[in-house]
Amino acid sequence: MATDIKHTARTVDAAAVMRLLPTRPRLLALGEPTHGEDTLLELRNELFRQLVEQEGYRAIAIESDCMKGLLVDDYVTSGKGTLDEVMEHGFSHGFGASAANRELVRWMRAHNEGRPASERLRFAGFDGPLEISGAESPRQALTALHGHLAARVDTDLLPCTADVLDRLLGTDDRWTEPAAMMDPAQSTGQSPEAARLRVIADDLVALLDAQAPHLLGIQAPNPLVGNSWEEKEEWHRARLHGRTATGLLRYHHGMADASAARMTRLCALRDLMMAGNLLALAERDPVLVFAQNSHLQRPKSSMRMWQGPVEWWSAGALVSARLGEEYAFVATALGTIRHQGVDTPPSDTLEGLLYALPEDRCVIDAPRLAAVFGDTLPVVRESPWFGYASLDPGHLTALDGVVFVKDVPHVPQAAPRPS
Repeated sequence: MATDIKHTARTVDAAAVMRLLPTRPRLLALGEPTHGEDTLLELRNELFRQLVEQEGYRAIAIESDCMKGLLVDDYVTSGKGTLDEVMEHGFSHGFGASAANRELVRWMRAHNEGRPASERLRFAGFDGPLEISGAESPRQALTALHGHLAARVDTDLLPCTADVLDRLLGTDDRWTEPAAMMDPAQSTGQSPEAARLRVIADDLVALLDAQAPHLLGIQAPNPLVGNSWEEKEEWHRARLHGRTATGLLRYHHGMADASAARMTRLCALRDLMMAGNLLALAERDPVLVFAQNSHLQRPKSSMRMWQGPVEWWSAGALVSARLGEEYAFVATALGTIRHQGVDTPPSDTLEGLLYALPEDRCVIDAPRLAAVFGDTLPVVRESPWFGYASLDPGHLTALDGVVFVKDVPHVPQAAPRPS
C-alpha cells in the first residue's frame, strides 16, 4: 500500500493542483486544518501567486470580515491607505497580525501596480462581521446601503428616512452585548425594532435590484454601455452591504432563539453568509479562496459546542451545490504542530500514512487515494488540541485533492515591518 500511496503524491505547485481537475474551476478553494500557522499561510501565498500568474485567477478571498476586507481591497487595487493601517483594521479574528497575511497584501499591491483598473487582482473577506463571541451591529451595512440608494433614486421609493433608520438601530452596544452569545435573553435580535429593520433591509435590497438598470446605466439610447468601472464597483459594494445587513439581522434573530437548535442555526447562518459572498465574487472573476477546511468541505460540517454536537452545511457545500464542477476544494492536512502538542500521527491514521512519505509537503490525488484504501479506510486521527481538526478519511471521495505538510515548526510572530 505504501507504494500505491506514494504514486498519488506530487510536488506542491499550481500545475500539480490543476492536473487534479478536469478544467479550471471558477472558484478554487484551499483549506487549512488550523488557524494562525504562518507556515501554512506561506504555502498558500506561493500557491496562490502561481495560480494568479499561470491560470488567470483575479480575486483572493479569505475567511475574514467582508466589511473590513473592503479596506484591504482599496489598498491593493488603488493604494488607498497604508499597509500598516489595513493590517490593523482590514482583518477580523486577529488575522492582521500574521506576517504571511501581511506579505500577501504587500504582494497583491505590487502585482497591481501599473495595471488598468479592470485587470487588477482583488481582495475580499468572505466571512460575515462575526466573531465566535457575537456579531456586529448592522448599522454600517444598513446605513451604507440606504445612503447609496438615497443618493441615486427618488427618496419616495425608500422604505424609511435615515433618521428613522438611526432611531431603530439605537446604540451599537445593544447589538454587540457579549452576554448574548451564551444567554439568548440578552440579545436584541427579536425586539420590535429588529423586526422592523429586517423588513426595511429586505425592502432596500429589493429596491437595489429593481433599480439595477438605472444604477448600472444600462438604459436607452445605449443599453449596452454601462457606467464607469468605479460606479460598477459601488454597485457591487451596495450588494455586499445588502447581503451583510440582511445576514446580520437574520443572525441576531437567531442569537435571541432559546431553542435547542440555536447553535445549529447560527453555524448554518454564518456559512450561508459566506456562501453568498463567494457566489457574488465568482459572478465577477475566477476566485481563489482560503479558509478552515470545515467551511469549504462538501460533506456536512460538525462541531461539539456547549449545547452539544451541531451539524450544518458549510459554505463550500452550498457553493458546490450551485456551481458543480466550477467549484473545487483542496483540503490541507498535516503531521505535527509540536508546539501545540500535536505530535507524530499514529501510523493507522490518514495523516500517519502520509507522514511516512519522504516528501516534507506534497499534493495528493484524493479520489485516487480513496481508491487505494477501498473499503478499508484509515482510522480518524484524534486531535489532542482543539485548534487542529484532523482530516476525515471518509471525506476523500468528496475532495479534489489534499495538500499534506509533514511538520509545522514553531515560528514566533515577528513584529510588523514598516510599510
